[in-house]
Amino acid sequence: MLSNAPLQRGRTAADQNVSSRSSKRVDVEALRRRFVARDAVVGVIGLGYVGLPLVGAVAGAGFRVVGFDIDAEKAALLNAGRSYIRHIPDAAIAALVESRRFRATADFAAIAEVDAVLICVPTPLTRHREPDLSYVIGTAEAIAPHLRRGQLVVLESTTYPGTTREVMLPILERGGLKSGVDFFLAYSPEREDPGNAQYSTTKIPKVVGADGAAALALVTALYDPFVAGVVPVSSPETAEAVKLTENIFRAVNIALVNELKLVYEAMGIDVWEVIRAAATKPFGFMPFYPGPGLGGHCIPIDPFYLTWKAREYDISTRFIELAGEINTAMPRHVVDRLQGALDQRAGKGLKGARVLILGVAYKKNVDDIRESPTLKIMELLEAKGAHTAYHDPFVPEIPRSREHPEFAGRRSVALDAETARGADVALICTDHDGVDYRLLAQHCPLVVDTRNACARAGITVGTVIKA
Repeated sequence: MLSNAPLQRGRTAADQNVSSRSSKRVDVEALRRRFVARDAVVGVIGLGYVGLPLVGAVAGAGFRVVGFDIDAEKAALLNAGRSYIRHIPDAAIAALVESRRFRATADFAAIAEVDAVLICVPTPLTRHREPDLSYVIGTAEAIAPHLRRGQLVVLESTTYPGTTREVMLPILERGGLKSGVDFFLAYSPEREDPGNAQYSTTKIPKVVGADGAAALALVTALYDPFVAGVVPVSSPETAEAVKLTENIFRAVNIALVNELKLVYEAMGIDVWEVIRAAATKPFGFMPFYPGPGLGGHCIPIDPFYLTWKAREYDISTRFIELAGEINTAMPRHVVDRLQGALDQRAGKGLKGARVLILGVAYKKNVDDIRESPTLKIMELLEAKGAHTAYHDPFVPEIPRSREHPEFAGRRSVALDAETARGADVALICTDHDGVDYRLLAQHCPLVVDTRNACARAGITVGTVIKA
């Protein structure tokens, strides 16, 4: 059973001054059998929206897990049996800690204690929309001094093809250990969908690609006990491309329906009605839905990892970049639509207008604000002189973000008749379940709905406008 005491297994980082050439050959089959028998210690680096559910899946399958995070306060909170992610209850964390199968730490020296290291760190964009691999590089540099023979290292963070072998491998080999000989390196893209109860971590197949046949056998054996099937591919680069392809597919199709929305809006046609009817076709059509812009940790970011890498091969990814431009422009369209509706219905401009925002999370029923288009919409509205307040039952207070630090600390207001009447216009940006949209439409003089939330609730009053 896993305790808070250090877990000793194999050689530690201090032993690495011995050349790998003179070391006894790693027993790959013995390590594979430990994975199959779940008699292994697994480290998970990055305990956020991807890493923490992964901890639950791995520990729930019977493995012992050490969670690593640079935030010591997070580690302490988890060790006290408390969660900081809304859809992961305290009871789930407490059960893992009490079972002595999980502990969290900010001390990366404990890397030497584990048999496998799963890396789930952010891969954002720079202000110039280029890949920011600082978290991946920093994590590899933190692992390298403690890496020992006989370990499997797996990168799960979304990134461009080549990152695992071109960026991570050289850092990990600095101490003299060699991939495929002394340690084993693989890539397996995360497929986490926060808040999706139907497809949790254990219910989603896992794509794996590795640096060599031994690493592929090991990573397959590791994931097989706790996912809905392992899908081996020929290389880490292929696995990296799989993840980008999945998210680019979504980004491009969302851009398409966002553009259709603009066209049909000008024609007086309801794009939501069009999609609903088109979705009755049992073949050749897959419904995607428009919105106020893209949010989350994947879809707004991942396509630009491929466009950046493609330039290395003198290839212009015009289709992907056009989709990015359309989706990025949607917050401005929403503001223009709101401004026009306010002028037409109330005879006033945005300057001095009181705007009530419904939802700052990037998607329904989660507390995640990463890349949320609502924050950009708030920025645009306030730049035009509007006064904004927001209601979000999942985000009681806006945390600090790199893009919009000015909103940190703002608190959600109650949604009641008085609040609704006090606004000149309400803007539905996120369609959380459980929100009283009927109360909103009944008391607010004007509602601009970017998610079709009111129509889905059977609300068809003339004060509701779709955007």
